[in-house]
Amino acid sequence: MTEPNPKKDLIRYLQDAREALVWKLEGLSEYDVRRPLTPTGTNLLGLVKHAAGVELGYFGDVFGRPFFRQDPPSWWYTQDTEPNADMWATADESREEIVALYHRAWEHADSTFAALALDTVGHVPWWPKERSGTTLHHLLVRVIADTHRHAGHADILRELIDGAVGWGKGASDLPPGDAAWWEAHRSRLEQAAREAGGR
Repeated sequence: MTEPNPKKDLIRYLQDAREALVWKLEGLSEYDVRRPLTPTGTNLLGLVKHAAGVELGYFGDVFGRPFFRQDPPSWWYTQDTEPNADMWATADESREEIVALYHRAWEHADSTFAALALDTVGHVPWWPKERSGTTLHHLLVRVIADTHRHAGHADILRELIDGAVGWGKGASDLPPGDAAWWEAHRSRLEQAAREAGGR
């Protein structure tokens, strides 16, 4: 049995979520990666942009290791900006530059993980002052939860766009079934919901 390594375990779970989120963009048009598919505008590229900002903030600024040493972008969440600016891409922001920023955020965060112990205390300037002090361990757990949550959003958005499902390239935890099987399954669920709802 290998020696437990909590930091390594946390980083692995974060990396799984990072890769799943980016993979959901593959093979889609510029329109489809930006399409708002919920009443609140949730879209695939916006989720990646948000995740990049979260990592750069929590694993950079909080520990005195800022990624943007000067001139952060207009949407940077530590600045005064319009609400939700980090959750969508303007027509001028390319998919390539947002994905590249996310990859650079991974590298920046990974260098923080390598340099600091899990019990290192950082200060979150956008939290209330009385609870702004927190540990790298706490923030890793927080960001893992946030990134997996958004990867789940991306799963649903991608299925709505083109029916593609699965948690990773060539990996799925869904039972096997062709389109007819899934349609029958969905119809069965619809019937059960109607019966339970008295319709």
